[in-house]
Amino acid sequence: MGRETSDDAGVYRLTDELALVQTLDFITPLVNDPYDFGRIAAANSLSDVYAMGGRPLTAMNVVCFPIKTMDKMVLKEILRGALEKIHEAGAVLVGGHSVEDPEIKFGLSVTGLVHPEKVLTNAGVQPGDALVLTKPLGTGILATAMKGGLISASAEARAIESMAALNRESGEAMAGYPVHGCTDVTGFGLLGHALEMALGSGVTVEIDSGSAPLLPEVLDLVHMGMVPAGSFSNRSFCSRQVRAAAGVSAEMLDILSDAQTSGGLLIALPGNHARPLLEALRSRGVHEASVIGRAVPRSEFVIEIS
Repeated sequence: MGRETSDDAGVYRLTDELALVQTLDFITPLVNDPYDFGRIAAANSLSDVYAMGGRPLTAMNVVCFPIKTMDKMVLKEILRGALEKIHEAGAVLVGGHSVEDPEIKFGLSVTGLVHPEKVLTNAGVQPGDALVLTKPLGTGILATAMKGGLISASAEARAIESMAALNRESGEAMAGYPVHGCTDVTGFGLLGHALEMALGSGVTVEIDSGSAPLLPEVLDLVHMGMVPAGSFSNRSFCSRQVRAAAGVSAEMLDILSDAQTSGGLLIALPGNHARPLLEALRSRGVHEASVIGRAVPRSEFVIEIS
């Protein structure tokens, strides 16, 4: 499994019972604290393995750092935060590579394991499936506001913890259900990743905007104009294949297009299994998981927003 349907990771079959899941991701800092940045970047990189139905096995650091002009303690804290998340995932750090760069960038190359018959893709969604989102939206908007000091300390802390949270519990919970498709919501926003799922699966995705979980203060910040450029790009890219009902505000469309970092899993499974999955997720501490829509046979538009 490779690039054919813009999936989250590559999968290489080793035997009839074992396959490798391989992915790489790195990002620039979006929070001020280097320890938190390391945690978030690691969780973001590990997420793709969970989205494929796998479990992380090994990780390697990918580091760009201005070693001649910045205190090495900053790098040490980034690596410390990342290592905590790698260990939390049950994986091991086996190495990595660093280069001198005027701009900090950090992430992981991750290898995981999955049974070949249990691989989840973003292209298996079927009409009648419910769509479950496991984390709230708005990290891109909140990160933009953080840089200007425009959000409360509590909202900032909530956003950081959401981004630093592994999708491990969600991945393990969905393993007990007949999931047809999965992806994680990251840089292309909910609309962009839902569009990839719908196109790869040949269905139309209906999203109930009122059911989408949001991080604190997101709506207020959008009203203030705190919308990052990536969100506008995502909205523009999706626009020709998306139809929004008259009552859906421009602000909500900005949030649905918001470029997420270390967002939740978007899980498609038969509608009658959605509520039991939500109960399983909440029993594991994934309290903000919500049913946000459903898949229907392909119609004129690939995504319909109500």
